[in-house]
Amino acid sequence: MKRRETLKSLLIGGIAGATITTTGCKIENIEGETVASEKLYGRTPSEIEHDEKIMAEQYFSEAELSTIAVLCDIILPATATAGSATEAEVPDFIEFIVKDIPRHQLPLRGGLMWLEIESNRRFNQSFTALSDSDQISIIDDIAYPDEDGTSPELEPGRKFFKHIRNLTLTGYYTSQMGIKDLGYAGNRPNIWDGVPQDVLDKHGMAYDEKLLPIYVDQSKREVQAEWDDKGNLIT
Repeated sequence: MKRRETLKSLLIGGIAGATITTTGCKIENIEGETVASEKLYGRTPSEIEHDEKIMAEQYFSEAELSTIAVLCDIILPATATAGSATEAEVPDFIEFIVKDIPRHQLPLRGGLMWLEIESNRRFNQSFTALSDSDQISIIDDIAYPDEDGTSPELEPGRKFFKHIRNLTLTGYYTSQMGIKDLGYAGNRPNIWDGVPQDVLDKHGMAYDEKLLPIYVDQSKREVQAEWDDKGNLIT
């Protein structure tokens, strides 16, 4: 099984979130103010204020974000059928998460520092300046521990890589691109032909023959039902 397929199999059923595609229409928030749905996307005014505050801040430096981008694409590179983690804007997701959930900050920043130190120790260069093969040589040592366990000096790197790998998978497979890669189709309307006859017979029930064409009319299954003031179905 290919690596991406392995990661996908671990994610299916494990991630409940999904991005919401908005249409850009105008809706009212709970205070009666009209706002763009692409800004609200189901959020309360206080949540919007919180998100805007976080988006205005920056935690990682540009150099750190560059390293995160390289790591994200090592974890989930582009394939013939799916884009890479950076194409799905996973580094931006990680930047947002560390500001929204501060407990991620020190482990990730400390891990990035460890990676730079290890890169300079081995190759006398920053991690992002290394060749692809040299980068992978470091990642292989912390992504695939030996059966006897990772050597003590590599243990901080192993913990860091596990952390950023989890965030990368979460960011990617909750993005529109990632959900498409999973093949998740979402809820689809089905065709309902009514309660089966044997079930109706078992319970001594039957449909009113006059209403049956109205209740079970597949050509109108997407039409919202309406009733008049007397409770009569009119659609």
